[in-house]
Parts: sequence; C-alpha cells; structure tokens
Amino acid sequence: MSLKPWREIARPHKDVLEGSFKQSEFAADITQVDSGTAPDEYQNAEKFFSRTYITEGMRLLLISVAQRLAGHGGNPVIQLQTAFGGGKTHTMLAVYHLATRAVSTDKLMGIPPVLDEAGISELPRARMAVIDGIRLSPSQSRIYGSTTVNTLWGELAWQLLGEEGFALVADSDTDGTSPGKDVLKELLNRAAPCVILIDELVAFTRQLELGKQYKAGTFDSNISFIQGLTEALKAVPNAILLASLPESELEVGGSMGQRALESLEAYFARVESMWKPVGSREAFEIVRRRLFDSSGGRAEIEGISRQFSDFYRKHSDKFPLETQSNDYFERLCASYPIHPEVFDRLYEDWSTLDKFQRTRGVLQYMAIVIHRLWNSDNRDALIMPGSLPLEDTNVRNKSIHYLPQGWEPVIEKEVDGPRSIPADIDGHHTLFGGVQAARRTVRSIFLGSAPSSQEQMIRGIQAERILLGTVQPGQTIGVFEDVLKRLRDRLHYLYAEQDRYWLDTKPNLRREMESRKQNISRDELTPMLKERVTRSFGKNHHFGGIHVFTKSADVPDDYGSGPRLVVLPIQAGYSRTETNQAFGEAGNILRNRGEQPRQKQNRLIFLAPDFDVVSRLKEQGRIFLAWRSIVTDIESGTLNQDLSHLKQAKRNRDGAEQSLTQLIRETWKWLLAPVEDFVKGRPELKWEAISIPPSAPNLVQCIEDKLREEEWLIYEWSPIHLRKMLNDWYFKGDIEEVSALKLWQDSCHYLYLPRLINDQVFRSAISQGVETEDYFGYASGKERDLYLGFSFGRGTVAQLDESSLLIEREVAASYAEKQRQAQQAESHLRGSMEPSSVSEGSDRAESNSAVNSLSEDVDVTSSTESNSSRVAKTHFYGTTSLDPIKAKMDFTEIMDEVVEQFTAQPGVEVTISIEIDAQKKDGFDESLQRTIKENCNVLRFRSSEFEEN
Repeated sequence: MSLKPWREIARPHKDVLEGSFKQSEFAADITQVDSGTAPDEYQNAEKFFSRTYITEGMRLLLISVAQRLAGHGGNPVIQLQTAFGGGKTHTMLAVYHLATRAVSTDKLMGIPPVLDEAGISELPRARMAVIDGIRLSPSQSRIYGSTTVNTLWGELAWQLLGEEGFALVADSDTDGTSPGKDVLKELLNRAAPCVILIDELVAFTRQLELGKQYKAGTFDSNISFIQGLTEALKAVPNAILLASLPESELEVGGSMGQRALESLEAYFARVESMWKPVGSREAFEIVRRRLFDSSGGRAEIEGISRQFSDFYRKHSDKFPLETQSNDYFERLCASYPIHPEVFDRLYEDWSTLDKFQRTRGVLQYMAIVIHRLWNSDNRDALIMPGSLPLEDTNVRNKSIHYLPQGWEPVIEKEVDGPRSIPADIDGHHTLFGGVQAARRTVRSIFLGSAPSSQEQMIRGIQAERILLGTVQPGQTIGVFEDVLKRLRDRLHYLYAEQDRYWLDTKPNLRREMESRKQNISRDELTPMLKERVTRSFGKNHHFGGIHVFTKSADVPDDYGSGPRLVVLPIQAGYSRTETNQAFGEAGNILRNRGEQPRQKQNRLIFLAPDFDVVSRLKEQGRIFLAWRSIVTDIESGTLNQDLSHLKQAKRNRDGAEQSLTQLIRETWKWLLAPVEDFVKGRPELKWEAISIPPSAPNLVQCIEDKLREEEWLIYEWSPIHLRKMLNDWYFKGDIEEVSALKLWQDSCHYLYLPRLINDQVFRSAISQGVETEDYFGYASGKERDLYLGFSFGRGTVAQLDESSLLIEREVAASYAEKQRQAQQAESHLRGSMEPSSVSEGSDRAESNSAVNSLSEDVDVTSSTESNSSRVAKTHFYGTTSLDPIKAKMDFTEIMDEVVEQFTAQPGVEVTISIEIDAQKKDGFDESLQRTIKENCNVLRFRSSEFEEN
C-alpha cells in the first residue's frame, strides 16, 4: 500500500485553509460569550459543542454540574487549576452553554450521553453569574441603570437576581466589607438553581494592596467573601461554583499575586473538588476537531497508521521503545494527520515555557503550520516534526515568540531557509536532497530541544526521537543517520552529547575550531601525519625497514634483511592521470641516495597516497589538530570555557581522530613497484600500481599479501626460475659459472631481475636445485680447475660468499662424470696393486698421478719439473677495465678478491692507480667540467684535465 499524503485524506477547516483565522479566536473569552459578543463558534452552543472534544475530565465535570443543578448531589465548588492555556476557559464555556440551555440538550453534540450517565432525564435551566477578574477593577464602580456596583459580591448579586439580589448586599457593597455567609446563603437560595463562574480571580485580588481601602473593599474583605461564599454553597444543594486559579508563575504575577493565590487556595481547599481538564492524549482530538473539518475515513487512517507502526517495529532498534506497542498504533490513529511526536514535544517540552499556553498554544501554532503546509503542497504522509516549515516567516515568528531572544539568526542560518546550511547540504547531495534529510532532521531537533535551558541536567533530544520525527516508511534510515553526523560537524549552534542533540543560541566551539584550523601550517600538519601513518604499520613485518616521508638520502642503500617500504609524502599523490606526482618522487628515491646514485634499487617498494583523497586528509588533519589544541587550552585555563564545552571539545577531538585514522587508511592505498623492460636493448623504467583495501584490519599484513599475490615480492622461489635467470642473463658465450653472491646481489640491484624477500629464499632455491641434475651445479669454491664442495644431484647447504659458484648444468654434468671416472679408476688401481711387491712409494706416486691427470688434466711430470726449476716472483702488476654503470660494485669486488689478498700478507707494499678516460663527440659543457674538476680537487687527484680531441 502506498503512502497517500495527508492532504489527500484530511481537510482543514475553511478558516485554516484560507489563513483567515485570528490568533485571538483560539482564546475563548467567557465574558464575551456572556455579553453575546463572542465569535459564532464560541457564542453558538451547537457550533461550540460540534468543535469541542469532551475529554474524560470534562465529562466528569459536566456530570457533576448536571447532578448539582438537578439536586442530585455533585460538588458545590470545583476548582479548575491548570497550566497557562490548559483549557480552563473552554471548560467554563461548556458549563455555561449546558446550564443556560439556549437550545435543547439533544442538539448539543456529546451532551446526551453525559446526562444519561448522570441519571438526569431533564436538566433545569440555571441562572448564571460570570465574574471576570480582568474585566473588573477594584477602583472603578459599574453602573447598571440606577444601581452602582463596587464589589465582587455586589456584582454576583446583581448578575444572579438584579436589583432584588443587590438589595441583599447593598450595605456591604457600599462599605467594602464581606456580606457574610448567611446573606450569601440567602442570595443563593433565591437564585437557585444557579451557576457561578469566576475566572481570573487572582488577577483581581492581587491588585488589592495590604492595608489599603478600595471601592471593591480590602484584600482581607475579598478573601473573607470567598470564604463565606464557598461555605454558603455547601448549604444550597442546587448551586455550584467553578473558579479558575492559575498554575504558572506567569499568570500568578508578583508577590501579591502569590499571596492572593495561597490565600484563595487555602479556602477553596476546604470544599472544592480540584480538577485538571486536559490530558496530553486528549489534546489530539481537541486540536483535530478545531483545525480539521474532516480527518478522513477510518480505513484510510488505519492504513497509513499501520504502515508507520509496522515500519517502527521492523526497525525496532532505531526508534523509541514505546513505538513497539499496539498502543502507539492507536495514538497514530487518534492524532492523524498529525504525528504523535508533534503533540508530545509541544505538550511535554514547549508547555514548560511561560508564554506557551498548552492547548491554546498548540492550536495557534498548528493552525499556522497547517495553513503553510497546505499552500506549499506538502506531500508528507503525516505532519511530523520534520515537516515544520520554519522557513516561513509566520511559522518562524510564532516559534521564536515563545523562546528567549537570539533564536531568529539561528533558525535562519542553521535550521531552515534558502541560505541555511541544511538547505546547502540537501542541495549539494542528491542522496540527502531527495528526502530533504538535512532540513527535516534539524527541524526535528529544533522542536525537541529549543525549549530546553542550560540549567537542565540532561539536555537535548535523543537520536531515536530525531529519527521518529523525520523518517517515513519506505525511506532509508541510514540516510538520516549520515546527515545527522554531517550536521554535527558543520553547524555552529548544534550540540551533541552521546546520543542527544540540541540547538542553542550560544555558539558551540566549532567556530573556534574553524578559526584555529585556518592557522595550522604544513609544518604542524606533516609531523602529525607522519607519526600517525608510522603508527598504522606496527612492528611485525618482513620489511628491512618502513620509511615514512623520508628523504632519499636517509633511505639506506643496502641488501638488508628484507626489502624496504618507502611511504611517500602527501604532496606525492598517485592518480591514474598522465601527470603523476607519485612517480616523480618515487623515481628520485629509486635512482638516488641523496647526491649519490643508488645501487640496490630492486630492494625498494613504494606506498603512495591517493591524490583524490589527499585534500580531505589534510582538512581532517587540521580539524583534529584544532580540536586537540582547544582541549589543551581549556584544560590549562588558557581558553575560558565551562565543563560542558570541555566535554564537547573532547568528543569532537576523539571523533576527529577516529575519522583521521580511517582517512589515513583510505589515503595511503597505492602500492607502487618499479620494473624495467628492455626496449631496443636498453632498460626502460615502468611502474606497476595496485590498490589495497582500506578496510583491511592489518595494514602491513595486507601489503605483504598483495606483494606476494602480484609476485612483486617472492617469498618462495622455484629452482626452475633460477635456472631461467642464469640462462637468460649469465650463461652466455664461454661463461660456464657465476658467483652465487654476485647473482644474489644483482637481484637486489637490477629492476629486471626477480625481487626476493631475502637471501634465504635465494639459498633455498639453490639447495632445492642441486638435489637433482635438472637445473645447475653448485660449488663452495674453486682452486684452478678443481671445484670445492661440488654438488650436483645431491643436497647441500648453500652458502653465499665470495667463493661460492653456480655452474651451468652441462658443465656440472660433465664435471660430475669425470669425478665418477676418476673414482672408478682409483678403485681399480688400488684393487690391482694390493698383491704385488712393488715399492709402495713409487707405485702410489704413479697411481696418484693417474688419478690427478683425470681430474685436473694436469701433467704431473711437467709440473714436477717446473717446480724444481721455479724462480721466486717479487712483483705483481694487473690492469682491467670496469663497466662505468657497475664500477662501484666491481671495484668493491676487486678490493675483496685481489687487493685484500696482498694487504693480508706481511711485508707487501700495494699501490693502486685509477685511470679514468671519458669522451663525448659534441664535447662536455662548462657546468660539468667545473663540477668534475672541483670533485677531483677535493679527492686529491694528481692530474685531471679536459682536452680537445
């Protein structure tokens, strides 16, 4: 079933539709009715009861009045004491029309059942006296023909019996003294059945200053009159008094008003029956009857109410507990087309304001609201707190009329209106604007929190009640929850504590935060971000180091225990566009270590920020720093704020920190791996990029998993891949063996080689490879043509040092075959020589010579001859050429393998000379020449010259 708008089911009264109602029309005036000058809806008894909902309290009161007038019991005195606007005067009007009976009771809607319950078949007409304390003056007499009336008792006697009645109290009226109980009893007996309605009695009595004589008598004489009147009423069975006493301080007035109220209450309490007319739930029907000509058919009302009730039950964790009962469904039906939450807020919260007149105030307020909603074609299913059109001038003025000064700019800027922040949020976000989520949410907060004051221990409206006042069936609750967070972060007059929200005329600390945020420099922001990013990695990982926002000179150039993860700074954002700041920054660190070229380039992996998120991150970082500084300043006393603002600042700081942590994960999400492909025989740098999910619980573990998954970092390496690398790059031409250490180091240097997690992976691949004869051979060293620690087809523990070698498979197989032949020959010779008598020494020499000739291909005889004729060598000289790209590494190897062999021997003098020859066809520019000469001078070259060809 679709949700029909309330305007298609209910129809307001004509005066509400046209806006022709007057606010004063909602304020019933008993004196105007008595004088015949009231609006027709109050003057005409039939119309009055047709628009009047007889509440439980009114029903019991009318029964008591009817019984009293018929002489069947009932209370002689009834006090109507409620808050301002609680329906006292309306109740008096009901009694007035019932007692005066301008028309028969069967034409008064709701009255026949009352009389039936009272057990009265015919109600006698009664005389009526209406005493209005505001209309009467203690110093002004009233003239009725030839009769001058001064006092309340004179007025009472005149209204009940005219000249006959006034004659009974004439002397007392002249003297200003109370006529006494007996005189009043006589008056009531003659006038019975009669009804006395006294309204605003406190307003009259408080004008009588103590010890001062007025035409209306003294304060004490008037109190004595009330005492005598209430006592006299007990003795007259068919006379009744209804008196209204105020409950709010606004109506009571000053000290004299309070004194008058206390004195009157003391005497009324002896005989009166106190009654509070209107309950908050009964207000539903009162308002609905007065404002709506028709609220719609029962079936349609129940259909709409059922959808709301089912929606609340389906999402029970989002709405107040009371919405889960069937009783709330009945409330929805009873208050249709107005949501019960509107009544709850107005009756429970707004009625605490001195100016707000409960039922009368609700009528006046809702009449303006309904008129505006009708004319603006509002399509809501119910009139909810979120429906209030606070952008309308009349509605806004009526709202702030009840509130303290300062609310108008708050409503205009932060609640409703074309230039308000909620309107801006709805206008720029389709998800919110489609349901006016921001405006509806703030309206609901306003209605539920504006009447609260700073003195209250618990302020604001709960989030579940905000949702109750905004969300309609079929809408997504999460949209309103999201916009509530957005509003909390943007509004300057919105406060939040736990799940309660409220608006105030005093700005929160957000404006202070915004001011501080603008002054936070990059020098403040970057160290904080560096510390937060570093913290997000933890310590349990396989990297040789994680370098956050580190300069190239400070990123070590070593083999390390693992590759190094370099986290790029915020200005080096990655994007999929051609202009990529991340590649430039990463490339500089990759190629250089400060001013020197980097050698171990294949040991670096990069983590780059997302260019599109960086601006949000910097904004959130500044917000966090601003809130943190505010908390610090409040705690130190530098910023003078109260405890509530400190709590708010701490909540905002913690919230900003949480958002910052999440944004850091969303920002640094791009893994960059450098690779080289050969294009036309030259290596060309390329970058591979992949994103990591920001929701992963362990960031560094997720990074390692991605590197393993993409094979950018190898944790396990098959020997077949090692063999392929050997064949592709090393075993070419006459090269049959290669240093294992050099191979590992090259894999750390060159981007076109595999990137291994550590040397253990490399050694493991060697050990696995030599277990079979399918891949390569291994030797721990070599002396002349003899491989030491040779392994091929059998397991070994591979070592990485200067002497360990990897041997091409065919060469290893041939060497292994020669070893087997030599072993067989040795075994054969030893076996054949055992029984002979040949000299042991000479035969063993021949045997050894034969074996060695097989294994070494060396002529033992010639070797012996050369040894006998060897002359001592005293001088070594060697020259070689170095690849300028790899010169640094190769020179290190020369130092280790050659020079250190000499320097380790005592008495050896070693001299090393370096000759550099560089040529360029079009010549070297002056800048380069100057740099080279300066460097050579610093390094103390004996000669360094540029010359022409």
